[in-house]
This record gives sequence, C-alpha cells and structure tokens, in this order.
Amino acid sequence: MSKFGVIVTGPAGAGKTTFCTALIQHLRTVRRSCYYVNLDPAADDFAYEPDIDIKDLISLEDVMEELSLGPNGGLIYCFEHLLENMDFLTDPLDPVTDEYLIIFDMPGQIELYTHVPILPALVKQLMHGSLNIRMCATYLLEATFVVDRPKFFAGTLSAMSAMMMLEMPHLNILTKMDLIKGKVPRRELKRFLDPDVGLLDDDPDRALPEEAKAAGLDPTETTNVMSGASYHKLNKAVGRLIDDFSMVSFLQLDAQDEESVGAVLSYIDESIQYHEAQEPKEPVEEPLDDMEGY
Repeated sequence: MSKFGVIVTGPAGAGKTTFCTALIQHLRTVRRSCYYVNLDPAADDFAYEPDIDIKDLISLEDVMEELSLGPNGGLIYCFEHLLENMDFLTDPLDPVTDEYLIIFDMPGQIELYTHVPILPALVKQLMHGSLNIRMCATYLLEATFVVDRPKFFAGTLSAMSAMMMLEMPHLNILTKMDLIKGKVPRRELKRFLDPDVGLLDDDPDRALPEEAKAAGLDPTETTNVMSGASYHKLNKAVGRLIDDFSMVSFLQLDAQDEESVGAVLSYIDESIQYHEAQEPKEPVEEPLDDMEGY
C-alpha cells in the first residue's frame, strides 16, 4: 500500500510553516486526513502540534551549544543524525494509511536543497525505502521578490537547483500573493509565473550605462555596483540559464484564501496521483425503522 506526502521547502521567510498550517486547516475543512511532520530542528511555534517533531530526537540549539557549531553546520549535523536514526520516522509512519496526506515541514536553509546531498538522501529513503511514500516537493518563494527582478531570478535559480537535486515531482509556489495586490499588473505578473528573461531588460529600476554616465555615477563605487552593466550581464546570464532548462514555473498562493490553498492542493494531488489510488467508497444504506411507511 502506497503512502502519500508533500515536502515543503524554500528559503527562510517564504512562509513554509504558514503554508503547512493553511494546508492542514483546509484538509480538516474538507474532512480529509493529514499527518504533520516537523523536520526543522529550530522551529518551536506551531498552530497545529506536529505528529512527529524532529526536536524530540535532536534540536539545533543543543547541537550548537554542545558541539560549538554555527546554525548551518548544526543543521547539517541534525540531519546526518536523523539519517542514522531513520526509525525515528519510519516506525510512526509505517501504520499511516493511504488516506492521509503526510506533510513534511522543512527548515529554511536552502543549502540542504541545493548544495549538499543530505535532503536527496532523506527523500530517497522515504520514497524508495520500506515506507514507499509517493511524494512531491514544493519550493516556496515570497511573491514580493517580483518587485526586485534580479532577486526574483536568483530565487528562481535556487528553485531550479532544488528541482535538479531532489529528482522528484516538483511544484514551485509564489507565496504571500496578498502583499503584491495592486503593486504588479496582472498581465506583468503572468510573465513571472513562467519566468521570462525579458523582464530584466524591461526592469524600470535598472539604470542603463548611458544613463549612469549622464548622472555622473562612478561604476567602481560600492553603492553603484548593483546598477552597473556587469551586474546586468550577470543577471541576464542567470536568466538565460533558467530559460534554457525551461523547468521552472510558479503557482500562486494566498494562504488566507481557501480557494487558493485548495487549488495548490489539487496540483499536489495530481503530482502524487492521490485520487487514482483511492478506492471508491460503497454507499452506506440507512436502516429502515420498523419498515415505517410500508
């Protein structure tokens, strides 16, 4: 019997735990079972108590204090310890049935998804080990990034890197859409949902070299580096790389909007083929009381 899950990734501040909370609330509203797993060893504030919490095994605070490690090194140590003690996850997840959606809430250090093979190793054990979980990954990026186009393409590159590292069904999501309402025209927003490298040429905040010279800006000054021609060429190279792979597109999410959360859930279900595995339920016949009416 297969199990079904979604792993929620993305940089710090992208709204991962908020998304998990909204997803759990929506699942409860539609009377669907879910199982919440917190894998952030530094998180301590939850709207819904996790069914499994990595801090019951190891916490980042203890690791940093006892081993004199920094946050990133401590986080890597926590996950290495988890991989050595996978029964912490497999034992409680083993009896979970295919009616549940297992939600894995991950930490915000993107090194785990883009630079080191720890998370891919964890995903491999969850998907291809004894649990046999059909999973997809979601990579969350804050919608306010679209206001700063180079920043948006840097975030998009991180999303693409995570997609290639994890090698699993993958959804990219722009979160906090309510924060940019009225700030970005709808037609322009569509260009961000399917990233268009031409956005960098159309950036109204970018000063062209001629304009910079006319304004008397010294390109060697630190404050002017971010508007220089070399910086623009770097961003264009990043944009072309993303365009060449043609892998990244985004869904929109407003965690306060029930329909928005439901729409994202439908994409998750499609990615993991949740509904195809559900057996049709037999209709329940109501008993007739003393054959009343006959």
